[in-house]
Amino acid sequence: MIYVLEDDRSIRELVVYTLNNTGMPARGFEKPSEFKKAVKEKLPSLVLLDIMLPEEDGLQVLHYLRSGNDTGNLPVIMLTAKSTEYDRVLGLDNGADDYIPKPFGMMELIARVKALLRRIPRENTECEDCEYKAGDLRVSVSKHSVTAAGEAVILTLKEFELLVMLMKHKGKVLTRDRILNEIWGYDFDGESRTVDVHIRTLRRKLGDCGNLIETVRGIGYKIPEDAI
Repeated sequence: MIYVLEDDRSIRELVVYTLNNTGMPARGFEKPSEFKKAVKEKLPSLVLLDIMLPEEDGLQVLHYLRSGNDTGNLPVIMLTAKSTEYDRVLGLDNGADDYIPKPFGMMELIARVKALLRRIPRENTECEDCEYKAGDLRVSVSKHSVTAAGEAVILTLKEFELLVMLMKHKGKVLTRDRILNEIWGYDFDGESRTVDVHIRTLRRKLGDCGNLIETVRGIGYKIPEDAI
């Protein structure tokens, strides 16, 4: 079930109708209080979240989701009329997995939702027994867990997949284009800023272990092969 938190009735009903008619059950909410009540009753598979909302803004709702034990890894796509780079980065930096500025087409929305949902089962089937180590950093794919210097670290779905990709290809430089294609599942039209924001957030969450992620100027990122 996909939850759509959008106060504009016409947009909310159109998105819910489109999702339902493409085989993806959806439910719409006008207010954050209604949405939070539903989340406590049943976790959604993905959340479409507007920023401009009554009661509290979407970034506050996003923080609420990311700080919860059960909701911390929920895939979230931000829907907003704000389209400046600052607002896009702000949403991603606060833990959103994707960002679609209004007005948007239904075909684009469906494509992005499907691309994000495709990523969920893959993390447990690609290498379900894999565990990666680099310095004091430990990643377990099967447990979807990360520890840095012995401390548990909570990551979003995209942050986790990005870290796994870097650990899996330790010693190799991963270009921004390759990361976008493999992690997001489609072309982001050159928005490499998305990768940079997620790397920055990863480094912050990993503390001192974040220094293991090296920037290769003009190309991308890597974790050194000798980080054992």
